[in-house]
Amino acid sequence: MLNVIVNKTARRAEKLAAQAEETLKSAGVPCRVFYTDKRGAAIKYARSLSQTGGTEFMVIGGDGTVNEVLSGLEDPSRCTLAVLPAGTGNDFAAAAGIPLGAKALELYLEGEPRPVDYIECGQRRSLNIVGMGIDVEILRRCEGMRYGSRKGRYFRALVASLLSYRGEKVRVTVDGESREYTALIAALCNGTRLGGGIPLCPPARYDDGRLELVVVECPPFAKLLPELVRLMRGKLLTRPITHHIACTEATLTGGGYVQYDGEIVGQETLHAHIVRGGLKMYCGR
Repeated sequence: MLNVIVNKTARRAEKLAAQAEETLKSAGVPCRVFYTDKRGAAIKYARSLSQTGGTEFMVIGGDGTVNEVLSGLEDPSRCTLAVLPAGTGNDFAAAAGIPLGAKALELYLEGEPRPVDYIECGQRRSLNIVGMGIDVEILRRCEGMRYGSRKGRYFRALVASLLSYRGEKVRVTVDGESREYTALIAALCNGTRLGGGIPLCPPARYDDGRLELVVVECPPFAKLLPELVRLMRGKLLTRPITHHIACTEATLTGGGYVQYDGEIVGQETLHAHIVRGGLKMYCGR
């Protein structure tokens, strides 16, 4: 039985769910559909369903819904996951070659799941990117805005954050060695991009058994915009302000908030390690 978890607040999700349900039934795939409309609901569904024997899951939503389902699975190694991207950013789907919308159904109906890595963080897991810094600031501002589209609110939050952000004190520990930075961003990457297409770490691979730690020191305000332009072009890793380390585990301690694939959690310390091939997923590449 395929368990389809749909974030009904995501754009196009309900229409896509109806289309997917019809296609799956026509293909002889038994399924049941569960709709979520608030934060944390997908975690509860995934936990309850996996605890009672569910092993096949499909997510219709964005990175945040995928994160919640992965975080809720009792034992990801026993499960398969398909994604029909219907969010604003769909960053992990882009890295994994999963097409938008109904075309992703072909991966499930015609393809085979393959092992992918995920980041284990204690009470939470991540497929894409976890971290601290200006991305958290932007998302927190965005959540506090009441009007406008998701992209419009994100842009206004980005501008406001650029005008006020002066870095976050972050202590990074890898292989028993610690260093402190005033960071623009400090992130552990399994995927390549965040924020709806920002290429933070183009070399990252979701199936190579390692994390890519990226720490970008906060530049002076006068140099912030040029460095952000380099970030948007995927060229920040070569800059002197950027520290890039391949590892299998790391600890970040910062200002009290962590983002997990775009979901904000109040948390001062993040300890993370990679779980190699810990989930089977329908991917395009």
